[in-house]
Amino acid sequence: MIKIDHVLPADIEKTSFATIDKELKEMGKTVSEDLVKVVYRVIHTTADFEYADTMTFSDSVQDKLKEAISNGAHIITDTTMALSGINKKTLARFGGEAHCFIADEDVAASAKERQVTRATVSMEKAMKMEVPLIFAIGNAPTALITLYEAIEKGYEPAGIVGVPVGFVNVVQAKELIMSTKVPYIVNKGRKGGSNVAAAICNAILYQMV
Repeated sequence: MIKIDHVLPADIEKTSFATIDKELKEMGKTVSEDLVKVVYRVIHTTADFEYADTMTFSDSVQDKLKEAISNGAHIITDTTMALSGINKKTLARFGGEAHCFIADEDVAASAKERQVTRATVSMEKAMKMEVPLIFAIGNAPTALITLYEAIEKGYEPAGIVGVPVGFVNVVQAKELIMSTKVPYIVNKGRKGGSNVAAAICNAILYQMV
């Protein structure tokens, strides 16, 4: 007989995090205390314990992202899925908004004319905004490559969450971001996704309320 655990709705997340903690310890894996809230939330979102080994953080990145959000930074995503997953109500408490330009008509038209990805053009459009920006990339490595090229020319984003998933230029794009001095949270390797990008953003936001 299949045994169903009866857990109150309010306790599901708490129970899930306790399970993650228990199973990581059983695997002999330890997550640094200051990184637990981000890594555990990603594992909670994906049920993939490999993230405990592959999530990579630049120095003091969480503090830097929280400071940027406190100063009204906006979050730019490369997919509407990531956009929908970010807790915009919490972000708005600090004066920030979340945006995704991937479906904008001008972005699509420019991408078609130039024979580049819409992710590339949407990043270019975002970088024209005159507010601090945190980029949360869960799908398109070309978005990260575009950001890297802009950083090399002097552009300074408030931070980058670089977790695109896939096979073409995904690993390379992440390595490029990790070679910069920009605050970043990157998942090494091919894994990632829009849900992961949103989970990381929310993990940072939830630490602020």
